[in-house]
Amino acid sequence: MGVMLLKRKLTSFQIIILGFSGVILFGTFLLMLPFSSRSGLATPFSDALFTSTSAVCVTGLIIHDTATYWSAFGQFVILLLIQIGGMGVITIAASFAMISGRKISLMQRSTMQEAISAPKVGGIVRLTGFIVRVTLVMELLCAAVMAPVFCRDFGKKGLWMALFHSVSAFCNAGFDLLGVRTPFSSLTSYVANPVINFTIMFLIVFGGIGFLTWDDIRTNRLHLRKYRMQSKVILCTTAVLLIAPAMYFYFFEFDDLTRKERLLSSLFQAVTPRTAGFNTVELTDLSEAGQFITIALMLIGGSPGSTAGGLKTTTIAVLLTTAISTFRRRENANLFGRRIDDDVVKNAATISLMYITLCCTGGLIISVSEGLPMLTCLFETASAVGTVGLSLGITPELNLLSRSVLILLIVFWTSRWPYINFCGLVQCTKESFKTTKGKNNSRIIRYSADHILDYIELDENHAMFEIPIPKDWADHSIGELDIRKKFNINIMGIKKSGKLELSISSDTVLKAGDTMLALGSNRNLQKCFHT
Repeated sequence: MGVMLLKRKLTSFQIIILGFSGVILFGTFLLMLPFSSRSGLATPFSDALFTSTSAVCVTGLIIHDTATYWSAFGQFVILLLIQIGGMGVITIAASFAMISGRKISLMQRSTMQEAISAPKVGGIVRLTGFIVRVTLVMELLCAAVMAPVFCRDFGKKGLWMALFHSVSAFCNAGFDLLGVRTPFSSLTSYVANPVINFTIMFLIVFGGIGFLTWDDIRTNRLHLRKYRMQSKVILCTTAVLLIAPAMYFYFFEFDDLTRKERLLSSLFQAVTPRTAGFNTVELTDLSEAGQFITIALMLIGGSPGSTAGGLKTTTIAVLLTTAISTFRRRENANLFGRRIDDDVVKNAATISLMYITLCCTGGLIISVSEGLPMLTCLFETASAVGTVGLSLGITPELNLLSRSVLILLIVFWTSRWPYINFCGLVQCTKESFKTTKGKNNSRIIRYSADHILDYIELDENHAMFEIPIPKDWADHSIGELDIRKKFNINIMGIKKSGKLELSISSDTVLKAGDTMLALGSNRNLQKCFHT
């Protein structure tokens, strides 16, 4: 009973935070066990906590080399934490509920919506099923592609390495098992291997582009006009952020490599900061300009509703579009013919400032504490706050204070504060309020998922809600409120003292304390009750 009461009091946001925190602590406990390490000795709490946090938040920053320090069991725990963190704790829990045949409640649907940044509650179960299927298929398929290469180099162990790197790349985690050659070497030994390079790049882009975008591609294929606004912005922004950095790295970096290696390295270095954490070249060999560009890419990150962290591509698109509109002295910024609301611009600016402040503050603390160059420290903090995992090699040598700073920056992403869902930019970010006029006043009503007693999904676009009579609707008839005309929804029934009355008309008076069954499209219901 106490658990149920606690669950009812928690918001979707709090449930997500507690879910991630619980998984991190459980992973820490497992990694502390003696048989999780190759030495057979218990791992210190701080080291286990850092590794678990990095895995669940799909960051990839490590203190100990994954291949040489952790046993097979420890590596399996890390892989499991990566998978849970990449797909999301709520998505994993919902998947088990769907498999068991349990009914998904409205609160659970709302939490699932928040967890994957979906634009609406309607169709969230179908979307979650799609995410699970796509994830498993892509990970297994790409593991099969890489398996011949790894089996050639490592024998039967190559199968495990192929699966591990496939999951790590898809979830944008950046953990690797190639330290058996040289500790902390990542994919540097495969700099010239096109199979490994292109497969890993594909997984990074696929995982970082967002499940909603892939759902759009699957549904609408080449009919670009039918795509969601979010998908259009993500695809365009992603293309620019891949091509432009790749051209810079090709022409200004990696002079000592062959043309083939230079091309592969340039493409890979443009992809991996978004927020994968693998590297095929030594990052310390990059110029300061190259390191700065990498820092910028790490802060930007991936897209909403994906396995990637960072500011998100949509946030950057909003800021750039607004800046261009300001320079051109236009009153409003527009993207694909849609006006960007001022509140959205404010949110994007606030989130960007938050990221930059956290990155710079963390870098300053580490620089002062460790006596290291500021650019080097900014590289590590950008990698942490963007959940990337790229490192210039200083993380294993940091003191407890610096490690704590990185942990806090990594956990910052877990809160999911810094996402902008572009459907939210034009539809949902600004709270939908409706005004109900009485005889002498005009009041604003707002409803959230906590007010909804029951939810029946009729199809992807329509649903029926059971919801208490809004306060400002009480003692007014349905005809007086003109609900159907104003809100384009239908009142199908009134429930009084647990008894359902279906014989209603325009003369039916709504009473406080009763509940009503409202039928309509998800969009209209959202506008009316802000679901």
